Amino acid sequence: MARRPTRVPGVITMAGNFYSVRCGDCENEQIVFGKASTEVACAVCGTTLARPTGGKAEIEHEIVETVESR
Repeated sequence: MARRPTRVPGVITMAGNFYSVRCGDCENEQIVFGKASTEVACAVCGTTLARPTGGKAEIEHEIVETVESR
């Protein structure tokens, strides 16, 4: 039987991935959480990079890489 991971008090775990996303307008790369609950805008030009959908965010530009997988 597989063991469940033990929970450590005070440590927050997230079930989601972080992605490096490249803005199609200005070529800026920015880290975006895959389950973003708010709209994510490019820090340089303000273009929307991701929209919340109630679960996984809809990433509207190129995903360059998965930065951290959980």
